[in-house]
This record gives sequence, C-alpha cells and structure tokens, in this order.
Amino acid sequence: MRLPRFYPILDTAMLAIPLEAAAGILLDEGVQILQLRHKKHFGREMFETAGRIATLCRQAGALFVLNDRADLAALLDAAVHLGQEDLTPEQARRVMGSAVIGYSTHNEAQLRSSNEQPADYVALGPIFQTLSKRNPDPVVSVLGLKRLRSLTDRPLVAIGGITRENADAALAAGADSVAVIGDLWARDGDRAALRERAREWMRLTNE
Repeated sequence: MRLPRFYPILDTAMLAIPLEAAAGILLDEGVQILQLRHKKHFGREMFETAGRIATLCRQAGALFVLNDRADLAALLDAAVHLGQEDLTPEQARRVMGSAVIGYSTHNEAQLRSSNEQPADYVALGPIFQTLSKRNPDPVVSVLGLKRLRSLTDRPLVAIGGITRENADAALAAGADSVAVIGDLWARDGDRAALRERAREWMRLTNE
C-alpha cells in the first residue's frame, strides 16, 4: 500500500474542538488518512461518533483508522492501528479480514519481529520527545530511523514528537509518512487555526 505522507491523528485527550468538527476540517483540506485515538472507555456514544467519522472518511475517499480496537474497527469497516500491548496483527486478522492493519514498533527488536506479522504498514517511534504519551518509549532519533529503515520493506510511519520543523528530517531518513498529533493544534486551538495548520501540513508534505 501507499501511505499518504501526512498522517493526522485525532487524540481525544488533546482535542480543542468537537471531534467530528475536527475530522471534517481535516477531510475538507484533503487528508487521505485519519486516525482516531481514544484511550478512555469506548462506550456507545464514542462508537457512534466514530461511525459518523468513518462515514465522512468514506465519502472523502480517505482511510479511517481506529486505534487499538480491532473488534470495533471491524464493526465500522475501518482500518486498525495496533500497539505492542494490543492484539497482534495475526490475532486481529481473524476479525479484520483483509482490512488495513498498522502496527507500532519502538526499537530494533520490535521492528524485526513485525516482519513476522501480517501488518500492512508499521510505525516506528518516538522519533523525537513526545508529550502525547504518559510513559513514552526511549527516543529512536532520526539517526536511529535511518539505521533501522532497511529492516522492513513495508511502508513506515515516523511517529512521536513530529512537528513542521522536524518532519522533513524524518521523511529524509526514510519514513514514508509522518504521524502528527500535537502539532495539529495551534495555540488558540479554534477551527480556523486547525484549518490553517492542516493546510500548512498538506503543503509541507506535498499532499
């Protein structure tokens, strides 16, 4: 598969505006992949919201990715992104069928091991210091990304502390895509600011 170079992640713990409004703005600006990351209880209301975002993504021709939950992703006809403590891609395939599965890795051993799993793409990070996780793994660094890139022939997403200032370095080191969480949001955090930030990212990544 070909991954879009700009991979925005809507983390519900960091949202400055309503979730559906944020998704709509990103899709209006042409993003081709969008992940929903929700680490708290995934109740009925959140599931219904995720379903509406999945519909928006389908209408826009974008891939909708749900973080962690292969069971709910299957119900939504969405892709899933799995962490090291979630189901393995092999286990997730039992409910996901041929849907897209992404898989997070954080070091050389995990990246090597990912080659044995039926994932469609892998993520590696954190490349830089990150504030989006309470207990982040050790920083991989751009040099580490460049060194480890050859260990997989799958599309690779650089994640962790990616900003407009350092994204070029991650892409130059071999990443096919950059996952952006915190740097989606300007200081004032309103809808106009998100739209302008999305446009900046689309220009920066030539999407």
